[in-house]
This record gives sequence, C-alpha cells and structure tokens, in this order.
Amino acid sequence: MSRSYFHLHLVSDSTGETLINVGRAAAAQYEGVSAIEHVYPLVRSRAQLERVISEIEAAPGLVLYTLVAHDLVDRLEAACRETGSPCLSVLQPVHALLQSYLGAQTTARPGAQHMLNAEYFKRIDAMNFTLAHDDGNLPDNLEEADVVLIGVSRTSKTPTSIYLANRGLKTTNIPLVPGMPLPPALEQVKRPLVVGLIASPERIVQIRQNRLLSLKADDSSLYVDRDAVAGEVATSRRLCAKHRWPTIDVTRRSIEETAAAILDLYREHRLRFIAS
Repeated sequence: MSRSYFHLHLVSDSTGETLINVGRAAAAQYEGVSAIEHVYPLVRSRAQLERVISEIEAAPGLVLYTLVAHDLVDRLEAACRETGSPCLSVLQPVHALLQSYLGAQTTARPGAQHMLNAEYFKRIDAMNFTLAHDDGNLPDNLEEADVVLIGVSRTSKTPTSIYLANRGLKTTNIPLVPGMPLPPALEQVKRPLVVGLIASPERIVQIRQNRLLSLKADDSSLYVDRDAVAGEVATSRRLCAKHRWPTIDVTRRSIEETAAAILDLYREHRLRFIAS
C-alpha cells in the first residue's frame, strides 16, 4: 500500500503535549496515511503567532490548537481561512461542556495544568525515587515504593518505571537474573503493589540479540538461547503465582498501555490496603 502524507500544524500556548497526543491518536486510525507534524509550543504573543502563520502559509494542512487568548485565536482562524487550512480548537468542545455543566465562565490561563503545585512536586519526588531505585538498587527501601516491578531482562521495566514516576508513583524495579537471589525484603513487602512483567521468549530473544548487536558483543551465550530464556520466563511466572502477584504480558503492549494496566491494578491495590 502506498503511503500518503499531510501537514499537521499543532499550535499551543503551553507545552503542546495535549495536541501531540490527540493528533497522533486520531491519525493512527488511518492506514496508509502519515502526518508531517509541525509543533509550535508556548505561543503566547502576536509576534510568535505570526511566525507560526508564516509556516502554515508555506505548508498548508490541518491545524489543531489549544490557544486560550481570544485575540490569538481570532488571528489564527482568519489566517487558516485565507490559506484554506481547516482548523479546530481541541479544548473548546470540552470547555463548552464544562461551562454548561458548571454554570461558570472560564478564565484564560495558558499552561494552567503545569502549575508548580503539590501534584507537580509529588511527581518530581517520585521521579527522584524511581531513578535511585532502578535495576534493583537500594532493595532495602522497597516498602517506601508505591509499585515494584519485577521481570527478566528486556521486559521494559526501566522505561515503564519512569513513565509511572511521571504519573506520581514511586516505582522500583528488580531484575530476575538466573542464579541470583531475590532481595529478602521483596517477599515481605505489604504496602507496594508488586507486578511481574513477562513477554514471550521469542520477543525477549529478539530484543536481547539487538541489544548485543548494538554493543558488538558475543551472542552465543544463554542470554539469547531460546530454551534458556523460556526457562527464565517460566520461573518468573511461577514466582508471581506463588506470591499471587499480578502479571502483565508486555509482548505486544506499548509502555503506555502497560503503565495504564498497572495504574488500574494500583487503584484496586490501594483500596484493599486501606480497607485492611
């Protein structure tokens, strides 16, 4: 199938993360079509907007925006009409619904969701904790974690931990290495949610081979032997079953999907922990 391309302009008065996620989620529904993204964050003045408009004029396409200043919105929409570029405010329908439900007017505050509040500093604290407890470091502090991830090598423990930390969860991850004992504290933890990350042996071997190739290392060891890897995965499953720790198969999951499943498990875990 031949692939077609279109220009997608994402104009934000904040970081642009909302627009990027919305744009990519929508574009992913169309096979054979790819967006050429033009991202313009922190557009808060007329001069900044005029530079954005000049780029839209040079490469017309779809325009999504999250501007809240009315004068900037009016100027952008007028420019889009002149260039024949369809434009849409991603937040306006949500604002309209909230306004109707709450009976209150909005206050234009660009980037209000990124204020340095308690939630922000909670995420910073979680990130610092997670980085310090990566790959089995500081195992005696497991009880201080919100989530403990375990799994054999190459099951995305570290990137998943960092993603969860960005959501405010103190996360530590412990590798399951053949012949290496587990930290004694792991089997005694009460407060954290312990989750096992598993994947198919074929997928793990593939990732490990690519890893060794990038390091220009020998690939003849048990590290990439299919039967040995299958044994590691089986041991991981038995360990989690023994302790009734939930498992998540990450073979075909993105980090975001894995993290979403863990967050769902964590909510249930906290409710049970509080009730006990």
